[in-house]
Amino acid sequence: MLSYISLCQFCRTLIPTFYLITLSMRLKLTLQTLHKPAYLPFNYQYPLSAAIYKIIQSADAAFATFLHDTGYGTGSKSFKLFTFSDIKTPFTKNGDRMQLQSAQAELIVCFYVPQAAENFIKGLFLNQQLQIADHKSKTTFHINQVESLSNVYNNKISRQLLQPLSPLVTGRKNDRGHYDYRSPQDEDFEDCLLHNWIEKAVATQNADTDTLQNLKQKISVTVRLFAHPPQSRLITIKGGTNAETKIRGYTKFRLEVTAPHEMIELALGAGLGLYNVQGMGCMEVVSPRPEGSL
Repeated sequence: MLSYISLCQFCRTLIPTFYLITLSMRLKLTLQTLHKPAYLPFNYQYPLSAAIYKIIQSADAAFATFLHDTGYGTGSKSFKLFTFSDIKTPFTKNGDRMQLQSAQAELIVCFYVPQAAENFIKGLFLNQQLQIADHKSKTTFHINQVESLSNVYNNKISRQLLQPLSPLVTGRKNDRGHYDYRSPQDEDFEDCLLHNWIEKAVATQNADTDTLQNLKQKISVTVRLFAHPPQSRLITIKGGTNAETKIRGYTKFRLEVTAPHEMIELALGAGLGLYNVQGMGCMEVVSPRPEGSL
């Protein structure tokens, strides 16, 4: 079978600018637990990311290496353009565990890849097992169905209403090199978000400073709040290890964005903000609604 990397190289020979043929690929996975009772840690994002990589690794080691170790860009500005949503399933709290109340669950997995790769990647997941484990519990899901989610726009310059399907994390680095995380209610939230979004776009094109400035002039981001404040969530990544990191993300708000359609594709395929490969900043398009109806 043609590998993902071979497919990418083939696409590059057809169209000089890789960015122009690269689109968001969004898959809805229908999951079923293989045992009861089933538990997940509240901080399941890191083991879930590892489980997704494991499925890809078993089918295409080159693609898995590209996602995990290489990505787009170089050095500290290298981006792994992949993300996933929260797991959608009813649960009750049981200590530091989520006790699942249904054998069924849904997960959206997103990539920013050449359009020609869609069927290839879709086939990687069907009928696979997704195991989410930490030092206290292990739950295995069978992937019963894989559905491609279609895009809902086609304009060159697109105005869209987006909302997060997982916590959106953004911030500004302080003098110690750590992020001071921003809430959607902070004045510079939009600037921080836009800066990272454009950096991702520039990395995919190996573009220069002029391209960066040109993109800034074409994009606007405005936070749209609900009647209640955004929901804050503190997530622990690599818990219990020397690399443990605590990050803060937000849900329950929306973003009104105006941008070239390539940038909307990037947001939907790679996520917005930071820590996308850990399942942060997975976005969806909300159907347009009248002004003031958020």
